[in-house]
This record gives sequence, C-alpha cells and structure tokens, in this order.
Amino acid sequence: MIIRKLFKIENAHIVRDCSSKRCKYSIHGHSYQIEVLFESDYLDNGQMVYDFGLMKTNIKDIIDSFDHAISLWDRDDTNYISSMKKYSQRYIELPVSPSAEQLSRVFFLLIDSLMKITNTKNGEKSLFLHSIIVHETQTGYAQCFKKDAYSVKMGAININNIIFSDAIIKDWNDKNLFTKIKDNILIDNVLEC
Repeated sequence: MIIRKLFKIENAHIVRDCSSKRCKYSIHGHSYQIEVLFESDYLDNGQMVYDFGLMKTNIKDIIDSFDHAISLWDRDDTNYISSMKKYSQRYIELPVSPSAEQLSRVFFLLIDSLMKITNTKNGEKSLFLHSIIVHETQTGYAQCFKKDAYSVKMGAININNIIFSDAIIKDWNDKNLFTKIKDNILIDNVLEC
C-alpha cells in the first residue's frame, strides 16, 4: 500500500543553463507542492502504513527549510551567491541546480536517510520511501524514485555540500538534524562500497 503526505512551500531560484530565458536569467519563485509517498505491505498497530502525524516533525522541518527561502546552486556566479546570502536570511546552497528534478532528488536523499534513523514506535515494518513528487507548477512536476536519487548517470549528489542558512537551522525542532542525516548517509556509503 502507498500513502502520501502533501506539503506546500514557496521557494525562489534561478535554473541556469535551461532553455527558457526567463528561468535561466531571472530570480523567480514557485508555489511548490511536495508529495512524500511511503510504501509497505504491512499495517502498524493502528492499522496504518505510517501515522501522518509522525511526518509533522523532522520530515516537515526538512521540507519547510525550503519555504520562503532561495535555493542556490553552488556553481553559480559567486557574486550572485554572496548577494543572495547577504540579502536573504533563508537560503539553501545546493551542489546541483535547483530544478524540480534535482529538488526531488535532494528531498529523496534527505528523507530516505532521515527515515533510516527514525525509531518507529507502533509496529511499523517494511516501511520505505516510495518516491518524492515536486510540483513546481499546477501542470508540471518531477517524481523521484530511489534509483533516480542515487543515480550516477544523473550526477551524484554530495549531501555534505548542502548548506542550510543559520536562520533555517534555528527553526528546526532538532538543531542537529542535518548532522544526523549526513552521518547516516556516510554510514550507508561505507556499507555499500
């Protein structure tokens, strides 16, 4: 069975090297809808795949990090990056261009790692992140599955190169959340090698 939780955020970006002049040369924003889909063949003690209420803390904090923030590509012009950081308290610097496709991959990696370090409490079993859908507009979205998130063909995403601004981290329930996520990814990478 698949369950889905929908989150809504407002985020700004520039998508360099795309074909649309408006997108690659101008800061613009979107009213994103982020869908987190979980899958399991089992139900927990409450007869649920996973309690939606459990998604209101760490998963929400990760997605909410992008709300009213600007997403920056670390390979963009250094003057642009420093200006955005100077005039915006909420920013995320990413090792990939902030397209809907790449954002879906980033969200997948972060939430997949987060779920691996989450203690389940109500008999959940065989629960895994099915996919992430990032709706950039009402008519367009990108859907990321595990094979996409970890795809070398699409370009490896080094989570260690993601930078959340201090203002974003300050809003998290767990100020060490990202450190825990990064530590888990490093452990996974060592185990998979």
